[in-house]
Amino acid sequence: MSGTRTTTSYALLGLLAVRDWTTYELAKQVRRSLNWFWPRAERKLYDEPKRLVEQGLATSVREQTGRRARTVYRITGAGRAALREWLDEPAAPRGIEFEAMVKVFFADAGSLEQLTATLERIAAEAEERIAALAEMAAARPVPFAQRAHISAIGLRLQYEQEDAVRRWARWARAQVEQWPDTTDPGDWDALAALDDLAAARPAGG
Repeated sequence: MSGTRTTTSYALLGLLAVRDWTTYELAKQVRRSLNWFWPRAERKLYDEPKRLVEQGLATSVREQTGRRARTVYRITGAGRAALREWLDEPAAPRGIEFEAMVKVFFADAGSLEQLTATLERIAAEAEERIAALAEMAAARPVPFAQRAHISAIGLRLQYEQEDAVRRWARWARAQVEQWPDTTDPGDWDALAALDDLAAARPAGG
């Protein structure tokens, strides 16, 4: 049975371990939190809770609020046990989806203007995401105050990642300004830039 569970299954179990949710509330919380590092959760949001119920890891109760019906999901004891067991398992290697970097990687098939525009969009998006993270961190009262310590370390990583992307985009933009074309960097010393990276590797690496 556990072989049919995905990381998304356990991510939703984790949310249900915090409190009971309707599907709408789950979607809202996924966008606020999980989407920063596990966007797949939203794509499977409307099927996965039903699967958790089928596996005995959650229950669902149909409620009537005025004229509107809603389904509330609650984690079971078996669901909490499955979540604890999953936390013991090694995580899959870290991955990243970043379409703009695919465009940067193949920038020599296009113009310098296209590459510059892509880098500017990357920097602008990082700025927007940093602002959103700052707004989340500033929220008072803290949502789910009993989990503030978990939120704090998670938000710190998200901030540092976005700040790194922002700094990189600005650096890359400054380097690209020196290039005559995407197929010709002119006097810009690519080998020196690579040597800087090689020198930065940890001792013993």
